[in-house]
Amino acid sequence: MLRVPSSIQPDQFQSLSIRPSEATGRDVSEMTFVAYRSDVYPERNEVFFEEHAVVVVLEGEKKFSSPTQDLHVRKGQILFFQRGCYSMNESIDTNYRSLVFFVNEKMLKEFVGAHLNLFRQPDQPLPDSLILALDASPTFNTFIQSLLPYFGAKTPFLNELLRLKFSELLLHLLELDQSGQLRTILWHIYQGQKTDLDYLMNTYLLKPLSMSELARLSGRSLSAFKRDFEAHFQTSPGQWMRQKRLEHAHFLLRNTPKNVSEVSMEIGYESVSHFIKAYKAQYGGTPKRG
Repeated sequence: MLRVPSSIQPDQFQSLSIRPSEATGRDVSEMTFVAYRSDVYPERNEVFFEEHAVVVVLEGEKKFSSPTQDLHVRKGQILFFQRGCYSMNESIDTNYRSLVFFVNEKMLKEFVGAHLNLFRQPDQPLPDSLILALDASPTFNTFIQSLLPYFGAKTPFLNELLRLKFSELLLHLLELDQSGQLRTILWHIYQGQKTDLDYLMNTYLLKPLSMSELARLSGRSLSAFKRDFEAHFQTSPGQWMRQKRLEHAHFLLRNTPKNVSEVSMEIGYESVSHFIKAYKAQYGGTPKRG
C-alpha cells in the first residue's frame, strides 16, 4: 500500500512544504503541496492518505474509490479526502495532472480557530462519504494559477506566503461547498471528535494498517485507542482483528472458489504457513475449500 505524503520522493514530483516554527522542535511538514503526474504511478494503487488531502484536477481524468464511493473525476473538479484508505485507479487520460494538498490536522484546527465566525451552526453529523467532490469556479481557477509560480521559487518568505495560500485555499473551498459538508468536517476536526470504533474496524479490517495508523484514523492517541477499544470490545485490538480476519477467511473458503493461498493473502497474511497455523488454532483443523 502506498502511503502519502511520507512515500513521496523529491525526484518524482515537484513539491512545496510548509515547515513548522522552530519553537516546535519537530522536523515534519505541516502541509505539503504536490504537483502530481500520471506517469509516476500509472497503475491502480491502494493509497493510505496519512493526512487530510485536497486534489485539484488540472488535466485529464481519473477514478478514485473509497469504501462507499466510486468517483470519476475530470479537469475542473476538486476532491477533499478525509484521512484514510482509498483506491487510486489507473489514469483514464495519460495526460492526467493534479495539484494535491496534504494538510496536517493541526493546521486545519488553527484555521477553524481563526475563523470561528464561519462555523457558528448547530452540530451536524459527519457525512457518510469520505470524499467530498466540488466543482471549481473561475475565481478558484485564478487562485490555483497564482499558486503554481511558487514551485521552484526562491524567496525567504516562502513559508509565510504558503501559509496565506493555505488559508485562501480553505476559504475558496468553503465558498464552493454549497452543501455545508466541508464546514461540518472541519468543525468535527476542530472539536477533536473521535471516530466510532465499530465503523472504523469494519471499514479497515482487511487493510494493512498498523495499530498507530488505526489510532490516528480514530482520532485518538495510541494508548487511548487501545484503552477505548478494550473497553468497547472486551479484547485487545490485535486479538479482535486476528479473530475477525480468520472468520472472513473461513467464509471465503466455504463460499468462493479462492484457494488457501489467495485467502491468506486477502486477509493480510504474508506467510501461508502462519495463516494455516492461526486458522487451525481457531477452528481446530487446516483450512480447505468447501
